Amino acid sequence: MRVLLDECVNERFRDYFSGHECQSARYAGFSGFNNGRLLVAAETAGFEVLITVDQGFEYQQNLAGRKIALIILCPISIALSDLLPLVPECLRLLNSIEAGQIVKIEPSSTD
Repeated sequence: MRVLLDECVNERFRDYFSGHECQSARYAGFSGFNNGRLLVAAETAGFEVLITVDQGFEYQQNLAGRKIALIILCPISIALSDLLPLVPECLRLLNSIEAGQIVKIEPSSTD
């Protein structure tokens, strides 16, 4: 699965997605893109999933008919140490998430 990390997600988080091609928005050349432009660029580049911590993303963008899915992480903070407990659920979702789908992962859902 081709996974893109939004700029607001710690870039080192990509190291925990073995078996998937995971890039940061900066590395992919999408730095500074607003959410709508980021979705279009990610789809055009062939990314299948966008991972963000932007809680408002789902309310700002309509994914109906899109070729990309969205995983919204809801950690205690955006520190890598608070993101890491969400990795197992992310990996599980990558096996079943479908284009146009939006899924939130909260710390309590990973217990």
